[in-house]
Amino acid sequence: MKINDVVKELSSDESLEKVFHQVHAGVPLPSNDALREIVTITREILFPGYFGQSKVMTDSIAFHLGVNIEKLYRLLKKQVMAGLCFGITPCDDNFCIEETKKRAVAITEEVIAKLPEIRKILATDVEAAFNGDPAATSYGEIIACYPVIRTLSNYRLAHELHLQGVPLIPRMITELAHSETGIDIHPEAEIGHHFTIDHGTGVVIGATCIIGNNVKLYQGVTLGALSFPLDKDGNPIKGIARHPILEDNVIVYSNATILGRITIGKGSVIGANKWVTESVATGSKIYKNLKIQNGFENGNGI
Repeated sequence: MKINDVVKELSSDESLEKVFHQVHAGVPLPSNDALREIVTITREILFPGYFGQSKVMTDSIAFHLGVNIEKLYRLLKKQVMAGLCFGITPCDDNFCIEETKKRAVAITEEVIAKLPEIRKILATDVEAAFNGDPAATSYGEIIACYPVIRTLSNYRLAHELHLQGVPLIPRMITELAHSETGIDIHPEAEIGHHFTIDHGTGVVIGATCIIGNNVKLYQGVTLGALSFPLDKDGNPIKGIARHPILEDNVIVYSNATILGRITIGKGSVIGANKWVTESVATGSKIYKNLKIQNGFENGNGI
């Protein structure tokens, strides 16, 4: 093997065309390691005593939270900056690093200010998981053990970053949860309160999904796109609503697939292994055998 020949080939413009990321000098790069630390600190802030330092006492919790929020601020600001700079090429004359730094600071402060609200909605998710699983013995078990809470802590942070217009970083944060739990939620999706996923493995929630309040999914559920409209050149058209809307109080059982911009009406139940591509009216029950088995609606007899 001639190393010089390999280096020359790997350095060619043709080889680098779609895989080389050029950056401005002096700007940070997105870092999975830093984002893992951000996730760890965020979980420790949102659920003190369950993640990170376990011996958090009531009389010292304000100090504990203050230290962690300060650490989170420093790390998150740098990664927000990295996200804002990610799509900027060195030849972009309109790029101003100082203005981007100011924007990164403002976004980071805005997101951290949302932490109380994020905790409040995550508390409803914990409650939904507990109430929806007879095997659960306590809220503490839900927080410490259930993959849905780990996933939603990532998603709800990432969603706030998405709302602030941060590129790339929100997706990286939700993909960390995807790798950890097997649950794939796009940060752009809109999800209401009291949301839960039982078991969780293999669930996919697409970017333009809208999910109401008190919705429950089981493992293997896909909320996806039916097809991709193409432009005149045959390329997928980006940015259109293509995923389902689930209204309040919907239950979707394991391995059901719901595709396209359709609406699953309030209070509906979609049975296991169903393939749904048309809207479903309020209060519908779509079961595989078209027969309600004893206990089906309570999660038994599936």
